[in-house]
Amino acid sequence: MSVPFRIGQGVDVHALVPGRKLILGGVEIPFERGLAGHSDADALLHAITDAVLGAAGLGDIGRLFPDSEAKWKGADSRVLLRVAMEKVHAAGWRVGNVDCTIICQAPRILPHAPAMVANIAADLGIEPGCVNIKGKTTERLGFAGRGEGIATEAVALLVRAG
Repeated sequence: MSVPFRIGQGVDVHALVPGRKLILGGVEIPFERGLAGHSDADALLHAITDAVLGAAGLGDIGRLFPDSEAKWKGADSRVLLRVAMEKVHAAGWRVGNVDCTIICQAPRILPHAPAMVANIAADLGIEPGCVNIKGKTTERLGFAGRGEGIATEAVALLVRAG
């Protein structure tokens, strides 16, 4: 029996470090530090990429874009998401919606959410109303609360195409 829906979850965490741009959801956010990583370290797009790949049964971002390959050094995570979506579509799925959470004490996420939603919707090929982004703090608890890093979570619903 073929199930017409699938759900995937993605999680990503990166350390905040000096000398890097902070990019979340394909949006450069003015901040004194950025996320450490092999690519542009866009933790939000990485979580979404993992969510859609997982829902389609296609593995994860690390298998598709290993950090051991030099060609992914400094890669734009929007490109990585679009490549992943080509594989999701080829497997017969389309995205119904995504729901995302960015966990950090700072910067504030809400002012940047509309631009993130627009980027993500475009890259997933869905309406902006099918993308939700929430910013949450940890009330100064843990690594995110101390400003040492940013965590992201994403859940994606895939619908059988056609």
